[in-house]
Amino acid sequence: QVKIVESGGGLVQPGGSLRLSCAASRRLFSVYHMGWYRQAPGEQRDLVARISRDGEANYADAVEGRFTISRDNDKKMLYLEMNSLKPEDTALYYCNFPGFEVDWGQGTQVTVSS
Repeated sequence: QVKIVESGGGLVQPGGSLRLSCAASRRLFSVYHMGWYRQAPGEQRDLVARISRDGEANYADAVEGRFTISRDNDKKMLYLEMNSLKPEDTALYYCNFPGFEVDWGQGTQVTVSS
């Protein structure tokens, strides 16, 4: 059974930075695309950043130029570097495998507020 554990969230002021980490114990981790999703209260969960097994990244318009997704296949880890954070980035952040989702982890809370 695949287990996903997200970490690195917290409270940050607007304009600040955070780095999220995701550990995923999936066999053949390196062959899957991976993604970061976020869900604000009362909203649906959206994919905000995606990285292919070859390292090609794509971003939602709302985070393009501010967020950077990366992965370490040897460690089975996924990362999200978030800069120039805005209050509208406040959400619970999750990672998973786009198109091949497994059970969701508990997520990590990011709160951007002064």
